[in-house]
Amino acid sequence: MNFLLAAVGVLGVASSGPLIAATLGATTVSALAIAFWRNAIGAAVMATPTVVREPRQFGRITGPEFRWSLLAAVALALHFACFITSLQLTSVAAATALVCLQSAWIAVFQLFRGTRHRWQVLAGLGIAFGGVVTITGFDMGSSPEALVGDLLAVAGGALAGLYTLAGGKARQTMTTGTYTTLCYGMCAAFVAVLALFSGQPLVGFDAIGWVGILAITVCAQLVGHTAFNHLLATMSPLLVSMIILLEIPGAAVLAAVFLHETLPAGTYGGLGLILVGLAVVVLGQRSGFRKRREGSAARGDEPPSDRLAELGTD
Repeated sequence: MNFLLAAVGVLGVASSGPLIAATLGATTVSALAIAFWRNAIGAAVMATPTVVREPRQFGRITGPEFRWSLLAAVALALHFACFITSLQLTSVAAATALVCLQSAWIAVFQLFRGTRHRWQVLAGLGIAFGGVVTITGFDMGSSPEALVGDLLAVAGGALAGLYTLAGGKARQTMTTGTYTTLCYGMCAAFVAVLALFSGQPLVGFDAIGWVGILAITVCAQLVGHTAFNHLLATMSPLLVSMIILLEIPGAAVLAAVFLHETLPAGTYGGLGLILVGLAVVVLGQRSGFRKRREGSAARGDEPPSDRLAELGTD
């Protein structure tokens, strides 16, 4: 059962990039419209059980909780704006791989905050960012537009890392339902403001456009991420983190089959470097968490959390 659920989860999140690219290419739907409706629908879905079970939770939100949630929402909105726009400029495979550097960016941000990582994490970062250089190098020679798309996807990955760190602060004292409802709702509101100033419509699309928006939301947001959330309760977080990395080759395969996307051999090499580098980062972080947990137990301290990061955002 877990294997089937993992397969469904990978298929769900891996379909995000190809579905977005197909919707943008075949309809009049704008990039910010996809980001808006994905978060608005997600907020509505999460709010319903929260309001029924915990109707007073929203009235108990503290100032720090709101500020961290707001920072997470703004980062998430900008992440979607960068990632979805990148899919109009570069390949689905490259955009997905570059935006999946979220875990690597978290490790980088932690370095600036004084966290000392094991050498395996640093080596993994080097391998992953070597993959970034490989992909952008090939795109630089082929198309300036593709290079801009690559850079937007890299920025989207960094913003996803910021969203994860800010969300982690907020969720220290908030329930999952309250946090996700508040964060997704504020994210949708911020995207609506961006759409207003940029002149991108949020409504008025044809039926195929709305089907695309619904498919993106259901497959990636509701099916993919829900499957991985369930797996975290029944499987090792390390194994789940490794399974999520299959989104990178999964998106490349789906784009090749359904969008007939072909890439230079060097770009596939860059995808492989990113995948290997992120796997090394995940394994290195897990080893570091285990050693810190053992040290905390020996001192009688509260053990650190072993959850590497929130699930992907794309």
